[in-house]
Amino acid sequence: MKIVLSRKGFDSASGGGPSPIVDGRPVSLPIPAGAGPSRTTYGALGLGGLAGRASRGRLGDKDPCHHDPMFLDDGTCLFGQVGAAQTHLANQGVGAGDIFLFFGLFREEGKDPHHRIFGYLRVEQVMPLPGCDQALLERANALSHPHALAMLGRNDTLYHGPGRVAAMATPGLRLTVAEGPPSLWEIPPWLRRTGLSYHDRTDRWLRGSRLRSVARGQEFVADIGRRRAPREWAEAMIAQIERRPDQ
Repeated sequence: MKIVLSRKGFDSASGGGPSPIVDGRPVSLPIPAGAGPSRTTYGALGLGGLAGRASRGRLGDKDPCHHDPMFLDDGTCLFGQVGAAQTHLANQGVGAGDIFLFFGLFREEGKDPHHRIFGYLRVEQVMPLPGCDQALLERANALSHPHALAMLGRNDTLYHGPGRVAAMATPGLRLTVAEGPPSLWEIPPWLRRTGLSYHDRTDRWLRGSRLRSVARGQEFVADIGRRRAPREWAEAMIAQIERRPDQ
């Protein structure tokens, strides 16, 4: 089994600033669509004002965004990947039965930015778009998922399965240590022994269960095999994502 820490949403390079935490809820802002296909604007998602503030006025209601991952009303998530990032996932053997934990850069008003987990996907289906099931592709297209609107590369792939976005910015979903900076993470003890792709340098793994995460990159994979501690940690993260304010 693999756990994938998948970086998504606004940051200083993509969008111009952190995604916001609004009334205790993390709101991950999709990155701008750029030259990629998109039928979705920030305004259509109700995110125009937040995108405008986070981007310092560079983006707004009418700007198209890359709406991915897409959390659906039926309790599932549809996520696309392509290019070098998809090649990395394929080389790591990521597939059905694995878990994506989506994280990004967030900031609450008056506080410093930090990395936190904001959603998950339990992979049930991995669908390379060349030769993809036509009915599923048509459904993804009807949802205006950007990876279904046009082939973004020869290895363009959709991942689908149960998934949800967090309704609360709980302390347990925060990756960054209390004093920052964002790239300095508090990690579970099992991760040092397991390792994480793109984090092979020994000087990144610090004392006190801390990791200095890489500045760029999207998909970081931990191959946990059948070990219990990592599975329990992943389930605890999912349980926190599933929590609702009235619980």
